[in-house]
Amino acid sequence: MSSPPVTSPSASLLAPYPPSALRDALGPAADAGARLACFHCGLPVTDTEPLAAELDGSRRVFCCGGCQALAQTLYAPGFAHLYGDEARFARPIDDDARREAEPIWAAYDTPELRAQFVRPLDSGRAEITLAPENIRCAACAWLIEQHLSRQPGVESAVANVATRRVVVRWRDGAQTVAGLLAALAGIGYMAWPFEVSRTDQQDRRARRGLLMRMAVAMLGMMQVMMYAWPIYTHEATIDPGQLQLMRWASFALTLPVVFYAASPIFAGAWRSLRQRHMGMDVPVAIGIGAGFAASALATVRGVGEVYFDSVTMFVAFLLLARYLELRVRQASRSGAEMLARQLPATCERLVATGEAGERVPVARLRAGDLIRVKAGEIVPADGAVVAGASELDESMLTGESRPVRRAAGETVLAGSFNTASPLELRITRVGAGTRLAEIVAVLDRALAEKPRLATLADRVAGWFVATLLGLAALTGLVWGLWIDPSRALLVTIAVLVVSCPCALSLATPAALAAAGAALSRRGVLLTRGHALETLARVTDVVLDKTGTLTEGRFAVAAVEPLADADRTRCQALATAMERGGEHPIARALVAAAQGNSGMSLQVSDMRNVPGQGLEAIVDGQRLRLGRADFVAALAPDSGQAPDTWRSDADHPGATVVWLGAPAGPLARFVLADVERTQTPQLLVRLRELGVRCHLVSGDHAEAVHWWASHFGIACVAGAVTPEGKRDYVARLQQGGAVVLAVGDGINDAPVLAQAQVSIAIGSGAPLAQAGADAVLTHGGVAEIATALAVSRRTRRVVRQNLGWAFFYNVVAIPLAATGLVTAWMAGIGMSLSSLLVVANAWRLLRAGKPRHKGV
Repeated sequence: MSSPPVTSPSASLLAPYPPSALRDALGPAADAGARLACFHCGLPVTDTEPLAAELDGSRRVFCCGGCQALAQTLYAPGFAHLYGDEARFARPIDDDARREAEPIWAAYDTPELRAQFVRPLDSGRAEITLAPENIRCAACAWLIEQHLSRQPGVESAVANVATRRVVVRWRDGAQTVAGLLAALAGIGYMAWPFEVSRTDQQDRRARRGLLMRMAVAMLGMMQVMMYAWPIYTHEATIDPGQLQLMRWASFALTLPVVFYAASPIFAGAWRSLRQRHMGMDVPVAIGIGAGFAASALATVRGVGEVYFDSVTMFVAFLLLARYLELRVRQASRSGAEMLARQLPATCERLVATGEAGERVPVARLRAGDLIRVKAGEIVPADGAVVAGASELDESMLTGESRPVRRAAGETVLAGSFNTASPLELRITRVGAGTRLAEIVAVLDRALAEKPRLATLADRVAGWFVATLLGLAALTGLVWGLWIDPSRALLVTIAVLVVSCPCALSLATPAALAAAGAALSRRGVLLTRGHALETLARVTDVVLDKTGTLTEGRFAVAAVEPLADADRTRCQALATAMERGGEHPIARALVAAAQGNSGMSLQVSDMRNVPGQGLEAIVDGQRLRLGRADFVAALAPDSGQAPDTWRSDADHPGATVVWLGAPAGPLARFVLADVERTQTPQLLVRLRELGVRCHLVSGDHAEAVHWWASHFGIACVAGAVTPEGKRDYVARLQQGGAVVLAVGDGINDAPVLAQAQVSIAIGSGAPLAQAGADAVLTHGGVAEIATALAVSRRTRRVVRQNLGWAFFYNVVAIPLAATGLVTAWMAGIGMSLSSLLVVANAWRLLRAGKPRHKGV
C-alpha cells in the first residue's frame, strides 16, 4: 500500500528554514545589510567595530568571540562546506516555527510523556534520547554536544552521526525536556524525543553479552591452537618440560572459555535436566565438561592426552551459530510496540470548535474530546469530523490507494494521514478500541496460531541425546568391567567428543546463516528462523496490489490537450498551480512536468476547494484544476457539450484531472498507479518455480480485476477487508496449500501473520513488518522469487549436512567405542566434521551476488 510520510509530532515544523536578509555576511563584496550579520549564526552585529577574521581569503564578521572561534575551528579541519547555502547551520529557527513548536515541547514534560521518553537514573538524574532532524556530519555532532553541555544541569551529551541520535544526561530538577529541545532549536536543529523501548535495551544487552563470550571463545581457540599444532606434528621432538609448559598455557587459556564463554551452554543443560528434558545442550555440556576435566587432570598429572583445542573450537563454533540465531530472533517485534510507534505522541485538544487549543499527550484523550488535526499530521484516535473537509490517506488501514475525502459527520480512523486541510474531530474511540488496535489484535491472534516446527525438532533431538548418552555410558561400563579399566574414562570421553553433536547442531544454523547472508545482500532480511524452511515448501503466493505489485503512488499516464491547447503550456499551468502541494495528485503532476516546472508563471488568488480542486489566477488568466464538474462550472457559457467533460480512463482506478478556463477545457490529465518495474519478472519467475499466484487487495474490485488481467493472474479478489484476506489464506491452507503472503500495509498484517510464511515490503508500515517473516528492503520485488529459489537450495544443503553428520556419527562412534579412535583423534574428527558442514553451507553465499544491475 502507499505509505504516508512518517512524521514527527508536528510535520509542519520540519520544512527548510526560510531565507533571511541576514543569511550571509560575505565581507567587502556584500551589501551593507549583510555586513551587519554574524557569519556563523546570522544574528545582527551591533558593534561599530565588530570582530573579524580572514577565512578562505575573505573577510568575515562575527557577533562575538565564540562564533569567531567556532568558525575558525570548523574551517581548519575542512568543514567550510557547512557554511554553504544548502548546509548552513547554527542559525535559530524562525519565530513562527518556534511559537508553533513551544506547546509541543512543553507537552513532553507532562507525566505521561516523561514516563515514555525519559529514563530515570540514580542520584536524581535523568536521561533522554533525542533525534535531531537535520544532523549531517561530525561537525554537527560536535556543535550539538558543545551547546547542550553548556545548558544548566546537563552533565553529558553524546551525539552519534551514524544513528542520528543524541543521548543527554542531566540533573532532573535543573533542566526540562522542553528546555533541551529549545536549546537545540536555538542553534538550528529541530529535534524530538526518541523512545528507546525496554525490548531494544534487552536486545542490546543480549547481543553484547553473546558477542563478548564469542570473542573470548574465538581468541581462546586461536591461542590454544598455536600450542596444539606443534604437539600434533612434533610431539616426539619437544622437550618434556616445554611440552608441559604448553599444556599449562592451554589450560589457562581454556579456563575463561569454559567458565565464561560456555556458561550459557551449562545453564541451558541444567535447565533441561531440571525439567527432565534432554535438550541439545546436555551432551554438549557433558562433552565440554568431560573434555576439560580429563585435560585438566592429564595436565596436573603430567601424563595423558589433552583436548583443550577441541573444547575451545567447539565452544567458539557453537556460540557463533547461536549469535546468528539470536540476531534473527531479535529482528521481529511485537504488534503492540509497532502500534505505539505508528501514532503521534501529542495532539491539539480544543475546548470548543474554532478556538485555539492546547497540546496534550495522546494518552490523555478520552471519548468525546475535541481535537484538531492539521495537514501533514497523523490522526491519533478514531473520531468523527465536526468541522472542515480534507482528504486522508487511509491506505495503511483499508488498502485504498487513493486519498479519500472526509467532511463533517464522516468517520476517520487512527493512523490515517491528513493530506490537505485541517480537520476538527470528535473522538469516539481511543487506545485499544480503535480500528488500528483491532487490526493489531487480529495480527497477534494469527501469530499465536503459527505452527511451531521447533516442537518436532526438540523431540528428535531428545531421542538423539538420550541415545548418545546411553552409548557413552555403555561404552564406559564395558571398558571398566571387562576390557581395560585404566582406559575406560579416556574411551568414554572419546565417544562423547567424537559424537558431540557439533556438526549436527551446526548443520541447519550454518546453512540458514549463509542463506540469510546471501539474501540480505539482495535486500531480503529474514526476521524469523523458520522462514527459509517454509519458503522451500511454498505452493501458493498471495500478493497485495497497491505498494507490492504497483508503486502505490499516482503518476501521469496521459496528457490530452483540448481546444488546440499546447501540451507543454498546459503542463506548465498545472504545475504552477500545484507547486508546493503535498497531495499525491499534486506531486504526480509536478513530477510529470520534469524540466517544465512553471516557475516563471505568476500565481495569485489561490483557492483550495477540498475534494474538488484548485482555482487560481495564473499569468492573469483564471484557471481551475480538478474534477470535471468543478472545472466545468468556470465555463458555463463556453458552449461545450456535457459529453466533452468525460471522466472515463484507461482502466478502473485511474483518476482524471481537468484543467479549464472560462473559455472552456484546456486539457485532461489521466493519473493512475504504476506497476513496479520488476513485477513482470517476479511473476514469470514464480511461474517457473511452479507456484500459483493470487492477487488479493482491499482496493476497488473493478480496479483489482483489471490489474489481475494485466498481470495474467487468474486467482483474484478485490475489496477485501484485512479479516477477509486472512480468511482467504485460511481457506487455501485448509486445502493443503503452503502459502507465502506478500504485502506492505497495516491492513496486510493479519494475512502476513496467518500465512505459513510472509514477506513485507520494507517501504511499507512498520506494523506490517512486525508480522512478517522476512522484509524486502527495496522495491525490487523480483527478489521474492530469489528468496524462494534460495530457500529450496538451502533445503538441499541442510539435507546434505544432516546426512553427513549422521553418517559421521554412525562411523565414528563405533570406532571410538572400540578404542581405535583416541580422544585427540576424536577432537580432530569432530572439528573437521564441523568445518565440512560449515564449508558446504557457506556455498550458499554465492547466491548473494545480484543477477541484475540495480538490484
